[in-house]
Amino acid sequence: MNIAIVEDDASVRRQLSVYIDRYYEGNKQRYQIDEYEDGDLIVEAYSAKYDLVFLDIQMKRMDGLKTAKRLRALDEDVFLIFVTNLANYAIKGYSVNAFDFVLKPVNELMLRTLLQRVEKKLTARASVYITLPTEKGMMRLDVREITYVETNNHLSVIHTDKGDFTLRESMKNIEELLAGQSFFRCNNCYLVNLARVDRVEKSELMIGSRALAISRPRYRAFMEALTRYIGGMKA
Repeated sequence: MNIAIVEDDASVRRQLSVYIDRYYEGNKQRYQIDEYEDGDLIVEAYSAKYDLVFLDIQMKRMDGLKTAKRLRALDEDVFLIFVTNLANYAIKGYSVNAFDFVLKPVNELMLRTLLQRVEKKLTARASVYITLPTEKGMMRLDVREITYVETNNHLSVIHTDKGDFTLRESMKNIEELLAGQSFFRCNNCYLVNLARVDRVEKSELMIGSRALAISRPRYRAFMEALTRYIGGMKA
């Protein structure tokens, strides 16, 4: 569990950190905590690595709601929990899909319950993420949302349900990044998510309305990989 605490009151940051330490009983292999004194600091440094962010709503430079909106633009899946003195402020947090809120002074039992709920959600989600450098900063992407990757003039274009992202990365590096997932080359230009293949027609595969060529040298290996994937899904 990677956790961030964004709070301008040092005593509250300390209290949250101590309660989290107690919850994990000192097992540092199970969690990591980073602390930020204001919202602008986490926004500037955000790398979409966090599972959970505690956000104070009222901060001096960037309030919690504005911070949450900036984080949501980079990471749709991180759990946001607001920390506040007034419950009516926290209600506004649901506009940025906040998971919950805690009132100050923080109750340790309530915090433990929240951590348990977040862990259950993370276990149920069971997604695999990669982190991509974009013009807006580092963005975390669920690999299930990737349809295919394409090489284009020494650049790689990652086609996803959220749009296309162009990176200065080689296809080899991206293929290594996605190793162990359901991706396979259908030719030198395309790395395909086998889960998103709708059908194969002669020497082409279809992902929605997009047709991608399957090269002759790779045809047999690609079809074997697709067959194994489908067989595994049925099993």
